[in-house]
Amino acid sequence: MTQINFIDRYSAYALALLRIVTALIFMEHGTQKLFGFPAAPERGLPELLSLSGIGGLMEFVGGLFILFGLFTRPVAFLLAGEMAVAYWMFHAPQSFYPVLNGGDASILYCFVFLLLVFTGPGAWSIDAAREKNRGGSPTAQ
Repeated sequence: MTQINFIDRYSAYALALLRIVTALIFMEHGTQKLFGFPAAPERGLPELLSLSGIGGLMEFVGGLFILFGLFTRPVAFLLAGEMAVAYWMFHAPQSFYPVLNGGDASILYCFVFLLLVFTGPGAWSIDAAREKNRGGSPTAQ
């Protein structure tokens, strides 16, 4: 019983770490598409209003919002949708198996973002600070 309470006490911080690490890695996909960093995509940089350009913008800007925990639930909802579309449009037609079609990261991102839709950002977020100022839960669940 006390072991569960000990673990529960840190769940908001574990969720925050998942959110922060996910956002940092996710933003790399956006910077690669938008700025060619850390390495330019094989097909070159996309036009900003192309599907790839819009995806890169969502990944970079949305990743920043998730990183700082600002408007976490609605942004995570949009990013989960983006990852579902990316999987079904670009990966699934190549093969039924995610490990063969390169879509395993898209699936994982989709479900991590869906988790954030339902849990909120956890600790260390702007949303949590705003909620605390309103007199709510300090972890902005």
